[in-house]
Amino acid sequence: MNARKMNHHRFAKIAPLLLLAVGFPQTPWAQQPPSWGNESNPSPTAGSGVSQRANAAADKAMDKGVEYTNASKPGPKLVVIPGEIKSNDATFIQKISSNNVADFAELELTKANFQVLERDDLGPLMKEIQLAYNAGDADEAQKIMSKGKLKSTKWIVRFDILKAEQVAAQKSGFNGTVVSNLIGIFGNSNRASNAAGTVAGSVDASNGASVWIVGMRYKIIDAATTEQVATGYNELKMEVGANATSVAGVSSGAAGGVGLDTMVQRLVQRDVWDIDYKNK
Repeated sequence: MNARKMNHHRFAKIAPLLLLAVGFPQTPWAQQPPSWGNESNPSPTAGSGVSQRANAAADKAMDKGVEYTNASKPGPKLVVIPGEIKSNDATFIQKISSNNVADFAELELTKANFQVLERDDLGPLMKEIQLAYNAGDADEAQKIMSKGKLKSTKWIVRFDILKAEQVAAQKSGFNGTVVSNLIGIFGNSNRASNAAGTVAGSVDASNGASVWIVGMRYKIIDAATTEQVATGYNELKMEVGANATSVAGVSSGAAGGVGLDTMVQRLVQRDVWDIDYKNK
């Protein structure tokens, strides 16, 4: 390799470092995560007014993340065990399981800088841990916690759904049939009154909303003794609503609200915020 080629090769290696040293920004693709806009959306309504309104409503339900107060401080090593769901509501039980709750808990506790031993990594030991700590068997718990990666575990944490109920519902509506009949009775039998009666009879509007209250308890258990270290409880309110209007064959409507999965995730975030703030 001649001197010219050698110099070119050396410059190619150090050029990126020189750019960083003098403060040149990195290329945008290196700084931003991938995103997909309307051009990659195959929906026939993409970009339309109805699509924009639906997306604006969906944006409100998206996870915005939580800034945990003590996230800069490492938390102790812990294991999340699935808790109980004590609600008798069939809709809630069909959609939410104790494993859903535990998955959200592992995710949020990791974000809060706790050392989480994930359930999937523990294999058959997970069943033994659940049995020992749900029964409060300290001797069995100590045997389990003396094994491998569990040795330095400080806490066992569980999250229980104590309440999930629809507490209120309201509906209102208007139907134009009666108005149409009145126009037919009192109006002159001409085209104008007939047209007005037809339009009035076509009017159909309705609104409805239902409100849920969901409550979640967390428990922190000492991994060595099976004794309770701390506990707390939080409730959140969730509203689901819909409206629909139809006039002269033209209809519009909207429905939305926070889903049960999102509600559970927010409750877990609230509980983890407590754990991070009060118990680190």
